[in-house]
Amino acid sequence: MPEIVKGLKDVYLDTTEASFIDGQVGKLLYRGYNIHDLAEKSTFEEVIYLLLYGSLPTQQQLADFDTELRASRRIPDGIITVLEVMKDAHPMDALRTGISALAGYDVEEVADNSTEATIRKGIRLTAQGPTIVAAHHRLRQGLEPIAPNPELNHAGNFLYMMFGEVPDEETTGLLDVDFILHAEHGANASAFAARVTASTISDLHSAVVTGVGTLKGPAHGGAAEEVMKMSLEIGNPENAEEYARNHLESGGRIMGFGHRVYRAEDPRARHLRERARVLGEKKGEPRWFQILSHLEQNTMMPYRDRGICVNVDFFAGAIYYLLDIPDDLFISIFALGRIPGWTLQCVEQYQDNILIRPLLEYTGEMDLEYVPIEQRA
Repeated sequence: MPEIVKGLKDVYLDTTEASFIDGQVGKLLYRGYNIHDLAEKSTFEEVIYLLLYGSLPTQQQLADFDTELRASRRIPDGIITVLEVMKDAHPMDALRTGISALAGYDVEEVADNSTEATIRKGIRLTAQGPTIVAAHHRLRQGLEPIAPNPELNHAGNFLYMMFGEVPDEETTGLLDVDFILHAEHGANASAFAARVTASTISDLHSAVVTGVGTLKGPAHGGAAEEVMKMSLEIGNPENAEEYARNHLESGGRIMGFGHRVYRAEDPRARHLRERARVLGEKKGEPRWFQILSHLEQNTMMPYRDRGICVNVDFFAGAIYYLLDIPDDLFISIFALGRIPGWTLQCVEQYQDNILIRPLLEYTGEMDLEYVPIEQRA
């Protein structure tokens, strides 16, 4: 009888140079660089370059790369028309459809899966993703989309296109770090799905669409939204303990804890924890961090010994909420940060490709006799 590995848990699909994860100690590296160094010292633009090209850029390389990113932000008028038609759709549906439609405007390279072409397409999709999300968000409010601002960096431009105001440096920095933390994470469900698509020698647009569709599932990308919904239900820190106890006793889960890979604290969480506290105090709404802190330090503390620790999504939702980002956009923010990682995963798949085709063990009946329809009871 063949061995069945449900969920492909602990199964190694291939080798990678994209990221290293040690779930036992809570360690994450992008291309060999520790996530703590990148979150505190780098920028999202630099991390995109690192992922796509495999090394940190020089000043001139980063300047040229940033210029290319900024020049790639605009989306065709036809994409705006598509988003207008589906303005009432979920933002992830809009992002998925927008990326798919962009393939029709990239006819010269859409079927070119060479490393160079895939990176060029990945750069364009990374730059255009925020424009799609922001345009759809404004259209569903009855507002005109705002054109990209070439004077702003990636994170700042997204916030500007969303709200029509140039964000301050601190706010821009918050989202920049969030993008860095979500940029790449091994063979997670959406990256694996994108690799499956790439393994068929389909194009990058199709693979990224696959990634977006997979990330939309609440078991993969929905925790930040659920954490914030829980926080809103709790309302105040003094209600946290009773709420959590009742929730757990009724068979519920406290979202934002536990991970398929990490048995220690997710190393990305620390970079959002303090930022959530500072942002809450700045906005005059410290209670959201206080609620989360109570849950982490009290309710969930006994679970740490079982490897159920805080993950990156636990504090992300509060940050998005305090930045006035609607909760149904939380997963889209995740996706915008992950496009470079999906691109790199596809580059690796194309470079050493074999069709991903696992097996299923059949457990149904065998060799049944076909009965003509007029003779069936």
